[in-house]
Amino acid sequence: QVQLVESGGGSVQAGGSLRLSCAASGRTFSMYAMGWFRQAPGKEREFVGGITRSGASTYVSDSTKGRFTISRDNAKNTVYLEMNSLQPEDTAVYYCAARGGGIYSLSSYDYNYWGQGTQVTVSS
Repeated sequence: QVQLVESGGGSVQAGGSLRLSCAASGRTFSMYAMGWFRQAPGKEREFVGGITRSGASTYVSDSTKGRFTISRDNAKNTVYLEMNSLQPEDTAVYYCAARGGGIYSLSSYDYNYWGQGTQVTVSS
């Protein structure tokens, strides 16, 4: 079992930055690949990016490439989502998720554990 708790969301103006954190319980965090997803009102949950269990490989979606960065600290059982140059279209609830095995997936169906989400609001 893995419990995930996101933090760091908030309200910013366009062009601003936020850093989301996702803290995991348990001693097996390093066994899980991690993903970040977001869901805006009235829209489907969208894959933002993922990171392998070692942190050696990351991937971010085309809509966030060059602005968002994913990292993890296995010693702290935490994964991060650094978001820069935020735009109003980035407004959503952001979720982190854990997937057994070494590689992330772009599909939310492949993740076993989810956090409760943290709201990010970007105003123009």
